[in-house]
Amino acid sequence: MSDYRAALQDMNFLLHDVFQVGQDWEQMPQLADMMDPDTARAILDEAAKLTETLIAPNARAADEQGIRFQDGSVTTPDGYKEQFRQLAEGGWVGVTANPDFGGMGLPKTLSAQYEEMMCAADISFSLYSGLTAGAIMTLDLHGSDELKQMYLPRLAAGQWTGTMCLTEPHCGTDLGIIRSKAVPAADGSFEVSGTKIFITSGEHDLAENIVHLVLAKLPDAPPGTKGISLFLVPKFLVNEEGSLGERNPVVAGSVEHKMGIHASATCVMNFDGAKGWLVGEPNRGLAAMFTMMNYERLGVGIQGLGAASRSYVTALEYAKDRRQGRGAKATQERQAEADPLLVHGDVRRMLLTMKAFIEGGRAFSTYVGQHLDRAKFSPEADQRAQAEALVQLLTPVAKAFMTDTGLEATIAGQQILGGHGYVREWGQEQWVRDCRIAQIYEGTNGIQALDLLGRKVAGSRGELLKPLVQEIKTFLAQDSGEWADQYGQLNDALDQLVSVTTHVLEKVPSDENIINSVAVDYLNLVGYVVYGYMWLRMARVAEAQPELGEFASGKGKTARFYFAKLLPRITGLVAAIEAGSDSLFEVSVNEF
Repeated sequence: MSDYRAALQDMNFLLHDVFQVGQDWEQMPQLADMMDPDTARAILDEAAKLTETLIAPNARAADEQGIRFQDGSVTTPDGYKEQFRQLAEGGWVGVTANPDFGGMGLPKTLSAQYEEMMCAADISFSLYSGLTAGAIMTLDLHGSDELKQMYLPRLAAGQWTGTMCLTEPHCGTDLGIIRSKAVPAADGSFEVSGTKIFITSGEHDLAENIVHLVLAKLPDAPPGTKGISLFLVPKFLVNEEGSLGERNPVVAGSVEHKMGIHASATCVMNFDGAKGWLVGEPNRGLAAMFTMMNYERLGVGIQGLGAASRSYVTALEYAKDRRQGRGAKATQERQAEADPLLVHGDVRRMLLTMKAFIEGGRAFSTYVGQHLDRAKFSPEADQRAQAEALVQLLTPVAKAFMTDTGLEATIAGQQILGGHGYVREWGQEQWVRDCRIAQIYEGTNGIQALDLLGRKVAGSRGELLKPLVQEIKTFLAQDSGEWADQYGQLNDALDQLVSVTTHVLEKVPSDENIINSVAVDYLNLVGYVVYGYMWLRMARVAEAQPELGEFASGKGKTARFYFAKLLPRITGLVAAIEAGSDSLFEVSVNEF
């Protein structure tokens, strides 16, 4: 297994050269005094040291050992306690948390790079702090002052950790039919009862307390999603001065035995009249929970990116060193008995596919992060609204396309190693297993596609897509230089996206199945177009900095590969979308 090396040069290139985030920070009062390019570089340097030297070296051993479950308690793998302690002491658990409660308050553009490092180092370990960040955000936005003062400083410090408890045994995506109940108590609290499954970090030994954010229904709640409330339910009750009191009746009934992320505790949680407190307004719990979903779903997309980036480092190193077969005459090292794998066209195809998806995904995650920052920190209401609209559109793409291409890239890395990729020694099989879950949780990728096409595009009659199209058109209207062919190719792809969107919207009244039949192809089409936009932006900035040497020239050549070999995939996607739903629904149940 190769050592992990964070892609610091690429991250800094994106932040400061491509997206010029410093200019944004200067205009945002909450960030202007605390964040500048030099500070950002220093933070990333420290994050790289942390993930490269503390977390990544233990990832394989932690995966092999896994968690241990006994009598309702979870023991994490050896080394995790010390890792988490150092993470907490460095302030990394509260990396995006409100500074008023002890957090770093970093912008998402910067924290996205840190998240990638964490996921590349060890996805399982990253989840213990990652879910805490989501709980912090939800509580900060919707909790009462009393709850915030009591819980947020301890969560941000990593003294306590958080979870999100949504899914139940009989329902996953369809949260409107949850059965968990919350009965009001005389002291203003609630007695929460029910069972939640697939709860990441629901039980562990890394922190003193675990704070569960639980979706449940009040006795008089209206049916469906309009009747869901959100409750804070701690593992240990908290005394007035902040010390821990008696154990709350919330217990892990079991843990899941999973394909991957073996070192992450995925629990069945049983709430038996557990004491909880309302977060936000009654019957508005789903809305409260979903305020942080844009961040969480981008975070899951970054998990796919992290696994792929770790796989790429190993695959590239292996392809350079491993000698197998002979290349064409022009590439042969005649003094050696065989040539490095890197001379073979198919190995280069896989490596360049990985590089194109990873660096395109890293740019895309930074781009979405920039708009999350504008939506949160911009002093201008119009800019906040515009950024929020773009984030709403692109969040499902970030989650689904980044995890789909992340798995494709990780599998390619495994394939490059051949049999060595299938065995434990090199680590590739672990990254494939760990990456796979990212396509499933936080809303499966099929659900993300329905959200994009059904709720966002069709729901707005195409209006939500227009600002993105206009932004790319404006970019393409500028001087193309030596990139005329690629500019033309992206312009054609954009026109096809607009055309097929119109086609689908026109079909909706006559074909009730059109949305759910073509949504995945549609999301992938958007993904390839947006990655094309990212690659041209990177290539144009890189070519203006020849002093960057092979980094800059490699950017340009990878961009040309993307347009030559990957963007053409949209031809099949457009054809599949235009084919509609007939071939799916003409098959009867008995004909399957």
